[in-house]
Amino acid sequence: MDAAKTQTQETQPVALLLIAATAIVGGAVIGASTNAITGAVSPIYFRNIMRWHDVEHIWRASIAQGIFEGLNHGIMFSVVFTLVVGLVSRARCSFTFAFRHMLVIIVAIYCCWASGGLIAMGLATLSPEFYRNAFIGVPDAFGPMLRYAWVGGSIWGAMFGGLLAVVIGSVLFAVRWRRSQLQNAE
Repeated sequence: MDAAKTQTQETQPVALLLIAATAIVGGAVIGASTNAITGAVSPIYFRNIMRWHDVEHIWRASIAQGIFEGLNHGIMFSVVFTLVVGLVSRARCSFTFAFRHMLVIIVAIYCCWASGGLIAMGLATLSPEFYRNAFIGVPDAFGPMLRYAWVGGSIWGAMFGGLLAVVIGSVLFAVRWRRSQLQNAE
């Protein structure tokens, strides 16, 4: 990374606006893409948890729900990350420098999403009785139960892992920004 391109002496309010908007859109994309998969893996999960007993097209409804929830989480991600970028860099960070860090956070959220699904499947495999008693509406058959576990676990993984990824990603941004400033000062 060329440190000279990461900062200027002037503030870059347009870059901050782009960072904020990109984070919000990123949340919607994550929500839509993950729910497109989970809605196909276990429509039963959405029927039982969301009480969509009268919904004809659960897969499409799950994508819409993912967009809605992703926008909500994206707004929170946007506020936190944009504030960190603006305050740490004194609004002098380029969009490109911040965007690279945002991509790392997004990849980490997808990894947490997949890990959460795998962990829940492992738990359901290890103790199906516990899993059926601990969670609402779990199917009795083993295959549908694993798919149900994947969906619930992946959603929790994305939510809790996403929060952790935003915090860690924001800290890493601050460290890398300060390091780039030291390199420019030399």
